[in-house]
Amino acid sequence: MKHQKHAKLTRPNYGNFARNEWAFLGTPCSEIKKLAFQLTESLSKKHKIGYVDADHKSADEAVTDADSAMSFGAKMEYTDKITFHRFDKKGQVNDWDFRQQFNGMDLVLVNGNHFKAKNQVVFIDERKRDSLQRKLDRLTNVELIILQAGETEAFSFLRDSLENFANIPIVSITDFQKIEQFFFEKMEAATPLLYGLVLAGGKSTRMGRDKGLIEYHGKPQREYVFEMMDDVCEKTFLSFREGQENESELPVLHDTFTGLGPFGAILSAFREHPNQAWLVVACDLPLLDKKTLDYLFKNRNSSKLATAFYNPETDFPEPLITIWEPRSYPILYQFLAQGYSCPRKVLINSDIEMLKIDETAVLKNVNKPEELAEVKAQILK
Repeated sequence: MKHQKHAKLTRPNYGNFARNEWAFLGTPCSEIKKLAFQLTESLSKKHKIGYVDADHKSADEAVTDADSAMSFGAKMEYTDKITFHRFDKKGQVNDWDFRQQFNGMDLVLVNGNHFKAKNQVVFIDERKRDSLQRKLDRLTNVELIILQAGETEAFSFLRDSLENFANIPIVSITDFQKIEQFFFEKMEAATPLLYGLVLAGGKSTRMGRDKGLIEYHGKPQREYVFEMMDDVCEKTFLSFREGQENESELPVLHDTFTGLGPFGAILSAFREHPNQAWLVVACDLPLLDKKTLDYLFKNRNSSKLATAFYNPETDFPEPLITIWEPRSYPILYQFLAQGYSCPRKVLINSDIEMLKIDETAVLKNVNKPEELAEVKAQILK
């Protein structure tokens, strides 16, 4: 049997910079920048857009900034530019660095004359015919061809080189509406599927018995929550701690991060399915109803790290009735690496969509026998 050096993990669908990225090539850099900025202005109304380009000055032309610490040997410098933030860094930057920096972006547009990306948009421009022909190895997934002014058809070498050429849409640079629509449709299709995770792996120490097996609505609460979530999620799982017995036939996803509570359960879900968003719900919320979950689902903002309810009792977002987007996966690890395993702390310190609801009783946790008796009486009214 072949020896495998590394653990077999499901990898996120990253490109060089982000999950969704397109390199533009085949025309002068000034033309690429012009279209990229035009698209950014349009798409940024709904999505977070990143841009990758090179400084077109030569090293000899570069001017040293005497006011910069970089000129005196600093390897990194942060500048608050009032309307935006800037980090300058010396040293090598690789794909791992880029993916971390662009993690919050929905879409990254790339100057393909200088950088590669997993998807490409090719210009037909006689001025760059020879240059494009030398870059055929970069054309791994061409999804759009744009005819520059005066061009009427794609180059013959593209027809011969691209296996799926007949299926690639071709538009004119003058028809910006079609180019814009292409990207809006691509981004709509790229919205991650929603999976569900019922947190049922706690030891229920304060309650004295398994909270997931308590019946408030004629069946074990974890099954009741599972059924509600399964109506809005592509797939739903019970989250169990390792070794916990499953007394039902519902699908289970075991917690592989022991000792971290809900934080570990969320990480375990992303470890198994890193390209999906996760609706995470605790099994100790007996007043939670389908109406509330539908509201959360319909107001999901996939451009944010997460979508959560504001809990007025804590004055914080409620982390255990939350949709966590795939971009939250590396952020959770970053918090863990700094010694924090609290999902709420991640939400508080991240860019999230926070929803307010009138019936805040649905957010109530039941952890103790006296709370159990109180809520059961309330349900029976």
